[in-house]
Amino acid sequence: MAATAPQIQFRQELVLTFEQRKSLLLDTVTNEAVIKGATATFILSGTNATRALTRGSNGMIPYRTEDMNQLTCALSEKHAAFRKQRFNIFSSQGDQRQSMVEASMANINTELDAIIIEQLDTATNQVSATAATGSLALIMAAYRRLGANWAASGQISAVITPAFHSYLLQTDAFTSADYISKKPFERNAMAQFNWMGIEFIVHANLTGVGTASEKCYMYNKAAMGCAMDVNGMQVEIGYVAENDHSFSRASFYGGARLLQQAGVIQMLHVGN
Repeated sequence: MAATAPQIQFRQELVLTFEQRKSLLLDTVTNEAVIKGATATFILSGTNATRALTRGSNGMIPYRTEDMNQLTCALSEKHAAFRKQRFNIFSSQGDQRQSMVEASMANINTELDAIIIEQLDTATNQVSATAATGSLALIMAAYRRLGANWAASGQISAVITPAFHSYLLQTDAFTSADYISKKPFERNAMAQFNWMGIEFIVHANLTGVGTASEKCYMYNKAAMGCAMDVNGMQVEIGYVAENDHSFSRASFYGGARLLQQAGVIQMLHVGN
């Protein structure tokens, strides 16, 4: 016969699992609001590196037109839908409706970054075809490549893996008060920080993360495009009386496109 009859206490508040729940990359690319259509078109305007001309022998100044290129981005629909019967909600602990909403939004935000990463992976410019460990030298090599392509001005972002970040945290230039104003070791290591005017984002979903060939990037905002429905992410929550179930659905219509190869530099990193 048991001496005690222990009571089981269930926590009602949700404890969320470890996963990406917001988009980290959407603000680092050129956004275009789309009202309707199956494709979005971005226009690139430049001189194609032509030089100025002298007056012609006929006394006239020669005129030219700018180099115009239209790049299309295919749009598709993305959905994250969850459903639970009312009895399952009634018999379960925690706010099950809130759990579905959190899951829907997490799926969509993860998908947004995934389509941007897929386009970054089509970049052809590399610091080196051989992977290296994270260092100040690797960062500066990528920055030099952008500068040589006239792409180092404007908003520059560097998307790196946790392994890459761990190497940078062992570098004085990223941790010493002689170089930075924020001290990364006074609190948990930041997932997003600014250094030398470059916005660094630590992302655990980059291609090859945890392997000997992690694909990290430094890029100019004007080099990447993302088109989305003007209404952005739509979240619907409701109850269907006919089948006695509740649902949560998050959706967006959009797509991403690499616009300028010159503005994206890949940094292959040894992350295992």
